[in-house]
Amino acid sequence: MVSKRARWWAAALLAVVAMTGCSADTDAPSSPRVKGVPEVKDEKDLPALPLDSYRLSTEESRQFGKAQRLLAQRCMIRLGFTDFPADPKPPHSYASSLLTIVGASTSLGPLDLDQVKRWGYGWEPKRRKALEPTGRAMTDAEYAALYAMSSSETKPSGRKPPKQGCSGQANRQLLKGIEGARRMWTYPAERAAALQKAVKMDQGVRRAFATWATCVVDKGGKRFADPMAAYSDKGWRRGKDGNTPHTRREVATAVADVECKREHNTLGVWWAALAKRQRSDIQRNKHEYDAVRGDLDVLRGNVRKALG
Repeated sequence: MVSKRARWWAAALLAVVAMTGCSADTDAPSSPRVKGVPEVKDEKDLPALPLDSYRLSTEESRQFGKAQRLLAQRCMIRLGFTDFPADPKPPHSYASSLLTIVGASTSLGPLDLDQVKRWGYGWEPKRRKALEPTGRAMTDAEYAALYAMSSSETKPSGRKPPKQGCSGQANRQLLKGIEGARRMWTYPAERAAALQKAVKMDQGVRRAFATWATCVVDKGGKRFADPMAAYSDKGWRRGKDGNTPHTRREVATAVADVECKREHNTLGVWWAALAKRQRSDIQRNKHEYDAVRGDLDVLRGNVRKALG
């Protein structure tokens, strides 16, 4: 079993990893442009939200993960595991529990018409393989040293693993000088989730979702409360990795979903309402957000130092 500390860090890594539409339908009617509401027909049309500056970017998340693995690898080599890979897979005895979770491309589901025509609410199967570790599988002894788990095998160097294993040591190095690690990881995500829930009550957003829902029905789909309800519908029979079987009904629904979001600028209306709420939340909780930003700056410096 993986230690509680290892599970917490796995959750933290998932929290910082950002996850990933395309030609616009030029014949589709567009909603009139409203001041402050961007016209969104593709993912690239979505502006950054105010809270995005209080979280690592996609590239920064990749660099964080790379630094964590590099520091852990150096530690493992010092313990005598001289060929320990930089990006290891779990031991074969743990491989059955490995999951690769891939989220929606936007907070309101997909927006890439070409992709949904092929894969519905899922994705190309080989995409999972591209996200998996590139190194060989660890041995049970390496896994035990990495996470400070009990093992009957001694370490090749005769040294005792550091507290919480080499993974724990790497995390401590990256978090050195940070005042509130848990706050840094969780506060922006928790506020973003609360604000996303609240924005569903916004009158403009409710009208936009109702217009979108009617459009989907007119195209042959069933009525959903909002685009994420369509994306997460249990009828798509997602597997453990989150992928779907790409049935004809699923694909037809996903196509109608994306077409209607484009035709009625659903994401533009939603973004404008959410951005307004996020700006107000940042003003009301300035002390907390400033603390998060300061800790992120320290983290970025530690990552740069580790990657040298």
